[in-house]
Parts: sequence; C-alpha cells; structure tokens
Amino acid sequence: MKYKNVNFPITLLAQWNLPSNDNLSGLSEILKDWLLDEGSLTARLKSHSLDFKVEVIGEEKQLCSEAEACDVINTGEPILVREVILYCDDVPQVFARSLLPLKSLTGNTEALAHLGEQPLGQVLFNNLSLQRQGLELSSFAANSSVGLLAKSLLNQTEAEQNVKNKVNDLWGRRSIFILENKPLIVAEVFLPSAFAYK
Repeated sequence: MKYKNVNFPITLLAQWNLPSNDNLSGLSEILKDWLLDEGSLTARLKSHSLDFKVEVIGEEKQLCSEAEACDVINTGEPILVREVILYCDDVPQVFARSLLPLKSLTGNTEALAHLGEQPLGQVLFNNLSLQRQGLELSSFAANSSVGLLAKSLLNQTEAEQNVKNKVNDLWGRRSIFILENKPLIVAEVFLPSAFAYK
C-alpha cells in the first residue's frame, strides 16, 4: 500500500499529558488497553496479522523544535526524525514519529540510523538494556497533520469505504526510551482503521 501526496515531515504538534481519569474518560476499554500497553506495539500488531510491514514516509536530520523538546532532548539539538506507517494485512494501523538524537546514534545504537523498513520497536524491545519512561497521551483532530494523513490513506484504501471521509479524533501516545543509556522518543498515533478502535 503506497501513500500518495504525503509531505514529509507530517510532525505531531500536540499537548501531551500523562494518563489520567480526565483524559481517559469516554474512551473505550479496548482503546485504553492499546494506549496504555507498555509492551512492544510491533509485536502486538504482528500477533493480529499475517502480513505486517513498515512503510517509511521519510527520514531527515533536523534540529529539535521547542514544541517537541523534553527532559532528554533539548531545543535545537540535532536529531534524526523518522516517520513511518505500520500496516497489518495492507491496512494502515499506526503512524509513528521517532526522534533520535544524533548523540544517541553511536556505537551499538548507530544501527538505528539505518533501519530502512525494519521496525524500530523490534530493535528496541530485543535489547535487554531498554528502559521505557512513562507514557503520555494526546488526541489529534481530523484537521491536524496526522488527521489529514489518515484521510489520505482512507481515500486510497478501497476496502475502507465504510469509514471513508469519517476521520474523527485520533489517539496517540509517546514515550521516552533509554537504550544503552541513550535517549530517544517514539510517538505512535492509531489510524482510523486500527484494531484499537474496534
């Protein structure tokens, strides 16, 4: 499944918040389960499909914006931005945006800069040194950059006619990962056809 007319980077400008009763109220139990699952999303998606694949939208060295900076990545710090779509049986499930500080891409972790269509999650969770800090959540409106991406993907997926042009708020989460004492950030947004919304 190839995306069309997708401009990289999509970005994810959001107000990220720790999970709480306030921001989880009204969400289905299955969506909460997917959002709060601290295991490997890649492994979970693979368990739900016969054909899992990663499509790279783009990778580019940038300077971290103030909007995406956090405790472990400073504003203006050089990073590698990686954006991908995760598919299960040709159905787009997740948009993922990873921020990899260039200072983290040394030694054994340099391979993270050359993943191609290999899932980042698989590499992370196969490393025994991996530590995951707390999850943060956010919703994204239909007119957000990822909402427009979702609509574009639906328009290209003939099997999704029943939800075509019906992109409601999407939900995502992000985490700081520490791999061999080096930080990186991964944000994942569940697309309209995701198992998380079933």
